[in-house]
Amino acid sequence: MKSDRLLSILLLLQTRGQVPATELAERLEVSVRTIYRDVDALSAAGIPVWAERGRHGGINLLPGYRTDVTGLTGDEARALFVLSTQASHEALGLGDALASALRKVMAALPAPHRPAAERTSERILIDPARWMQQPVGASALGELQQAVFTDRRVLLTYRHSGAAEANEYTVDPYGLVSKAGVWYLAADLDAAPRLFRVDRVRAAAIGEDPVLRRAGQTLASVWAVLREQVERVPDDVLLRARVRRSRLDMLLRIHGPRVSEPPAPGDGEWAELTLAFPVVAAARALLSFGADLEILAPSEARAELARAATEVAEVYR
Repeated sequence: MKSDRLLSILLLLQTRGQVPATELAERLEVSVRTIYRDVDALSAAGIPVWAERGRHGGINLLPGYRTDVTGLTGDEARALFVLSTQASHEALGLGDALASALRKVMAALPAPHRPAAERTSERILIDPARWMQQPVGASALGELQQAVFTDRRVLLTYRHSGAAEANEYTVDPYGLVSKAGVWYLAADLDAAPRLFRVDRVRAAAIGEDPVLRRAGQTLASVWAVLREQVERVPDDVLLRARVRRSRLDMLLRIHGPRVSEPPAPGDGEWAELTLAFPVVAAARALLSFGADLEILAPSEARAELARAATEVAEVYR
């Protein structure tokens, strides 16, 4: 709608001061001619905006001019108030700031949109933390947040999963990422991207040296590389198994990402499927299903589970 487009132009100019007409047209998916007509409409409405022609020209807004948010639509107002349910703000020490900001937004909203915004914050709750997950220590997260915003190198004392002792690393942070309720630091170590879980950071000392980031790299681009590294599936061992259909839902809930070939639909007692594990020994995790699951092939995997079951039986004999 034209009214939404006019507000978008105004807010972009309010943020940038001057924006080329071609960029506005591209972002709003209209023609440059339409942008100039919109600028005329804003000017006619008393907004101090004008177009400057030439190579270095663009659409300009008088410095210092500000508008309020009364142009928000109902859906936009509701979307803002879903933010109040995010635990990430509390972890970053911004919970009170978010609450204060939302109160100010509520006061500026058009009266017809206020009830819907209030109901959204009361009826929608988003808890990103997984079940039984321990809270992350606020001290490490606070230090890392300071390092990220001051663009400083950090000396991490970090304990890897399964390691008895912690190691020290001097890293160049790009930023913090909250993934499924778990905080990570994305950083360069010796000019190579690395991922550090915040809850494994034993200490973080902010150095005096400025951060050294690779040219052209941003938090988003580094996170994309790190995420691909984590999710990349190696050459796995494929196991053919059968599971009682009464336990199939539980198996898919726990090992769903390992299912490379889903079971065929049917009403029989057993369902057959193919699972992928990085090594044969990792298939021991399937012992939790007891006699409700049987590995059919390969024989090495059957032997591995038989060996594991014998060891457990010996312990409790």
